[in-house]
Amino acid sequence: MTQGPAPRPLSDEALSGLLGKQQFGTLATVKRSGHPHLTTMLYNWDPEARILRFSTTADRIKVGHLRRDPRATLHVQGGDVWSFAVAEGEAEVSEITTVPGDGVGRELLEMIPQAAKPDDERAFLEQLVAERRVVIRLKVSRLYGTALDIDG
Repeated sequence: MTQGPAPRPLSDEALSGLLGKQQFGTLATVKRSGHPHLTTMLYNWDPEARILRFSTTADRIKVGHLRRDPRATLHVQGGDVWSFAVAEGEAEVSEITTVPGDGVGRELLEMIPQAAKPDDERAFLEQLVAERRVVIRLKVSRLYGTALDIDG
C-alpha cells in the first residue's frame, strides 16, 4: 500500500484568502458543560483588522455562550474536502441595535456585499431593530489550516 501525499499547511495569506472567498462557516462556542456548540453562520472577514463579523439576534444560544466565555472558533471549508481554514480568537457581542441607523445597524448594513444591499435601506434598518440584531466580532488571534494536493 502506497502512502499518499501529506496535507500541507497553508500560509497566513492563503488562509486569509480562503476566509475572504467563502461566506459560510461553522462557528464553535463553548457551552457551560465545556462541550462545543456548533452552528453554520454567514460571516464577513476583515483581513486588515483580522476580525470576523456575524449577524445574529440577541436571543440566540451562541450569544449567551459568548457573553459568558468569549472563546470561539470558525471552521471554513476550502474548495475541496481536504482543505480548510480555522480562525480562533475571542469574540465580543455588540449592543442590540435599538434605533434604525444607529452604529450597530450601520455596521450590520456594511457587512452586506454591495451587490446585495437592500433597495429600501430605512426599512432594512427598521427590520434589524425589530429582530433585535447584534454583531458578533471575533478578533482572530490564530489562523491555521491545510490543503492536500491530489492529482486528479
